[in-house]
Amino acid sequence: MIWTVGIALLGLMALSIPVGIVMFLLGIGVAEFYSSFPLLRGLGQMVWSSSASSTLIAIPLFVLLGEVLVRGGVAERTYAALDKWLSWLPGGLIHANIATATMFSATSGSSVATAATVATVAMPQAERLNYDPRLFSGAIAAGGTLGIMIPPSINLIVYGFLTETSIPQLFLAGLIPGLAMALAFVIVTVLLCMARPNLGGPSRRFTWTDRLSSLAQLLPILFLFAVVIGSIYAGWATPTESAAIGVVMAVLIAMFGGGLSLAAISEALQGTIRISAMIMLVIVGAYFLNFAMTSAGLGRQLSALIQGSGLTPFGTLLLVIALYIVLGFFIETLSLMVATIPIVVPIMAGLGYDKVWFGILLIVLIEMALITPPVGLNLFVVQGARKRGPISDVITGVIPYVLVMVLMIAALIALPGLALWLPSAF
Repeated sequence: MIWTVGIALLGLMALSIPVGIVMFLLGIGVAEFYSSFPLLRGLGQMVWSSSASSTLIAIPLFVLLGEVLVRGGVAERTYAALDKWLSWLPGGLIHANIATATMFSATSGSSVATAATVATVAMPQAERLNYDPRLFSGAIAAGGTLGIMIPPSINLIVYGFLTETSIPQLFLAGLIPGLAMALAFVIVTVLLCMARPNLGGPSRRFTWTDRLSSLAQLLPILFLFAVVIGSIYAGWATPTESAAIGVVMAVLIAMFGGGLSLAAISEALQGTIRISAMIMLVIVGAYFLNFAMTSAGLGRQLSALIQGSGLTPFGTLLLVIALYIVLGFFIETLSLMVATIPIVVPIMAGLGYDKVWFGILLIVLIEMALITPPVGLNLFVVQGARKRGPISDVITGVIPYVLVMVLMIAALIALPGLALWLPSAF
C-alpha cells in the first residue's frame, strides 16, 4: 500500500490537480480499497474537526500581516534603508536582498511571500547596476526561505498543530538557526564576490547621516517583530492573539507611511483569502488522507518497514533526511509536510528524538525543497519577477546557499543546542 499511495500521489500531482483535491481523492481511494472502517460517513465531521482549531486562525492573520506590509509600500522603504547600511560589503546590493528577506521573514511567516516581495523590489536595481543575474536572483530565492524558519512561521504553526507541539517553543527554536543561516548567506556572498568580483555589483558607501536617517524606516519593522514575538514569550498573548495585534500594528505602520490606500487594502485581503484557502484545503485534505491511511494500517506498515531495516536511530534519521530531500524535488513543500509529519514524527519521537528539534531540522529540509528544481516554488517566484532570461540562472545562483543549508543540517545534528537552547532557557 505504501508504494501504491506514493505512485498515485505523484501521478495525480503530475496531472496538475490541486494538491488539496489530490489528498481527498487518495483518502477516498484508501478508504474504499484498504480500510474496512466507513470513513466516508464521517467525512464531514473529520473536515470540521481538522479545521475548527483556534491555533489555525493564526495562519490567515499572519498572512494578512505580511500582505499589508507588502501592499502598503513598507518593503520598498525597508529595502532602501538596508541598502544604505550593507552595500559597502563585497557583493553590494545582494546583502540588502538577504537582509530584507530576513526582516520580512520576521513578520510575514511565508517563504513565497517573502521571496516575491524582495524580488519585486530588487530586480529593477540588478538590471540598472549590472549585477550578475545568477547570484543576485539566487540570493533572493534563498533569502526568501528564511520566511518559514524565523518566527513567526506559518509552517512551524502547521507543524505544531499536526504534532501537538508547543508553537512558542518552536518559534524560539527557529530563531538562532534562522539568524545563523542569514549570517551564513552573507558570509558566503562576501567570499564569492571577493573571489570573483564580477559576480557582485559596485560596492556603495553612504554617509552616516544617510544611514542614521534611514533608521526611521527600519525601527517600525523591528518594533513590530518585538511586539508580536515578545507578547508570545512573555505570556501576554497566544500566537493567534499576537498575530491579530501584529495586523493592527502593520496597518498603522503602512497608514503612517502613506501607502495604505483602499486599493492596497483590497489587494491585501484578496491575497490573504487566496493563500489561506490554499493552505486550509491542503491541511484538511491531508488530515483526511492521514486518517484513512492510519485506519488502513499504513502507520504500522511504515513502522515495521523502518524497524525491520535494522538501522540504528541515527541511521533512521539519515534515511528520513534522504527521503525528504528526494521528495522535496517533486512535492510542494506544505503538502510534503502535512502528508508526512503525522507518520514520520511519531516514529522519530519513538526513537528518542526531540519533537521541537526535529521540527527545526525538518524546516531546513523544507527550505531546501523551496529552492531545488523541478518544483522549487521560490525559483519560479523569482523567475517570474525577473521577466527575462532562463530559469537556469536562478537554479545556478542558489547552489551556494543550498550548500549552506546542508551545513546547517549537519550543525543541527552535531549541536542540537542550536535549536534547543532558547526553548530550554524560557
